[in-house]
Amino acid sequence: MEFFYDIFEYRYLANALLAAIFAGIIGGIIGTYIVTRRLVFLCGGITHASFGGLGIALYTGVNPLGGALIFAILSALGIEWASTNGKIREDSAIGIVWSIGMAIGALFMSLTPGYTSGDLSSYMFGSIITVTSSDVMAMGILAIFCIIGTMLLWRSIMYTAFDRDFSSSQGIATRTASYALMIVVAIAIVMAIRIMGIVLLLSLFTIPAVAANSLTKSYASISFWAAIIATFSAVVGLVASYNWEIPPGTSIIFTLTIVLFAAKLYIFAKQKLTLDA
Repeated sequence: MEFFYDIFEYRYLANALLAAIFAGIIGGIIGTYIVTRRLVFLCGGITHASFGGLGIALYTGVNPLGGALIFAILSALGIEWASTNGKIREDSAIGIVWSIGMAIGALFMSLTPGYTSGDLSSYMFGSIITVTSSDVMAMGILAIFCIIGTMLLWRSIMYTAFDRDFSSSQGIATRTASYALMIVVAIAIVMAIRIMGIVLLLSLFTIPAVAANSLTKSYASISFWAAIIATFSAVVGLVASYNWEIPPGTSIIFTLTIVLFAAKLYIFAKQKLTLDA
């Protein structure tokens, strides 16, 4: 309970707690779309491609997350365009963007005067305690946008995620929806980089949705429970990392994994009892 007393004394802990809550909401809702549409590898490609933006931003002395955001959005739109138009297979486009982004980032890192590997560690592995009030505000706005957008457009999002051909037959502008959703995915990824880091980020967008999918098959219910699971795990992981002095990103991943195993165990036990009855 020491953590919850200290958040009233230390502003950075309050920011970290709010960031964990907002990141959980964003990760659960956006992650449901990513997992349902089988875009996990694409999510990894966008995440690593954003490294190029980080490198250029550090070299030019501007906000690193701003550079990462530009690269992430351009990468997401480029991959979506290449795969939609059939110019390049989606997995090939992801691999190309992934490697080019990392190469650009490494190049500009090496060119940055006075650069040391520690300058980028918070972006590679996450550093939730360094988030600022403006970071928290931006994440809060995105979380609210995700909640309202999902509530108002969940049917269109669900159709686009499961079957884009069927979506088109229902009068949904599938291509426009896909591009818009990819932009949101890119923004969500960059917002979560400070929480989980480039290396560990995929877990926040995949494990909660997979765990929720074990409990329900409804898209709306999966989104709801994924957000609950992600938020719970992010907060518990943050508290555990503070009390036991371990990296927050690592602690959050371990918590997510435990929740996933618990969900799978619950389903197994429930099926076992049903068969025995």
